[in-house]
Amino acid sequence: MSPTPALDWLFSLQRFGMRPGLERVRDLLAATGLPAPGTRVVLVAGTNGKGSVARLVAASLTRSGRRTGSFFSPHLERVGERARVDGEESSAAAMEAAVAAVRPHAERLGCTFFEVVTAAALHRFREEGADWAVMEVGMGGRFDATNALEPELSVITGVALDHQAVLGETAALIAREKAGVLRPGVPAVTGAQGEALAVIAEEAARLGAPLAALGRDFHAAVVAAGWGGTTVAVTGDLPGLPLTLVSPLVGRHQARNVALAAAAALTLGVGAEHVRAAVAATGWPGRLERLDRDRAWVLDGAHNPEAAAALAAALDDLGGAATVLVVGVSADKDVAGVLGPLVGRARRVVATRAAASPRAAAPTDVAAAARRAGATGEVHEAPDVAAALALARDLSRPGDLVLVAGSLFVVGEARSLLLGAEPEGRERWQ
Repeated sequence: MSPTPALDWLFSLQRFGMRPGLERVRDLLAATGLPAPGTRVVLVAGTNGKGSVARLVAASLTRSGRRTGSFFSPHLERVGERARVDGEESSAAAMEAAVAAVRPHAERLGCTFFEVVTAAALHRFREEGADWAVMEVGMGGRFDATNALEPELSVITGVALDHQAVLGETAALIAREKAGVLRPGVPAVTGAQGEALAVIAEEAARLGAPLAALGRDFHAAVVAAGWGGTTVAVTGDLPGLPLTLVSPLVGRHQARNVALAAAAALTLGVGAEHVRAAVAATGWPGRLERLDRDRAWVLDGAHNPEAAAALAAALDDLGGAATVLVVGVSADKDVAGVLGPLVGRARRVVATRAAASPRAAAPTDVAAAARRAGATGEVHEAPDVAAALALARDLSRPGDLVLVAGSLFVVGEARSLLLGAEPEGRERWQ
């Protein structure tokens, strides 16, 4: 008998994919009495940066003395990362128990993987006595399982092209889906720009939701940036501003996420001193994360063109041209759009795939796309991440910078291997 039958069952649900609609998850939450009465919710939607923002908002609430649960997707290495309480991830045993608790109702209702894992996280928060739940939205907003909850604050980090087959082919259409997390009279914070901001602002006005927009109502300026982190000056009309924040997050693009999180926390009534302390103490694995081992391994889950462009700009800014780029991308992503900004930042490319991801593009296809994208050096192929890391070592010297990028599944497997841990090994679709 499997030692984790509930988790085995949960991961088996991934094969059935997503099914739009909130009826099932609402019924599941009603049947399980979730979230716990009195739980105060923050929804964090957006294309890129929502994990960083959710983590910083949750850390700010915890620092101010609130018991805070936080939900993330996908996980990088372990399923317990999806359900954290005061920053601590859940153990596999705790997640097994939480999934087992909601499973009978979920099976009866025919719930999806994401609906079940959302309920399991809320179950964990109830068990741990969390007063707040900061929920990273999975995809879109309008029909995401997290949108069955009623927030006290909605955050939309920004809008870029990703998941177009589901959310729409333009930024305006995608913004319309993400604006589904807005509520009548409930304050909101956004980092959206251009036509996406226009859509979100229009919907906020229709609902009477007070909206604070980055670049309009508050502003972020990079004071300093390096491998040690980013210093950000946040100014504007919000209570608690101006505020200078020092973050271990690397890359100028993180300034926007830091500013958004600060604005969100201040809107929730968190004191500026607690925001400052939380930001200073909060990193985010797999996002321009540098692990200095035999090589300078830099890990970044840049899985869409906007994220890849931000990564490339950060490398240019940091003077960190890579000797080797290890890259793998899900086949349903814009493979060329991800590779385009990155292949010119490395002398050699190793195309690979996440062993646990059936969605992964074949290394031969990634290698061909790298050549078409303008790779000027050698392009190699490796059947899995372990082989790719070994090949990257052969192609570099001690101390060289090796960039591992693309799919978060690739980055998660690489991180486990580099830190001497066994990858989780479960099949990963979501």
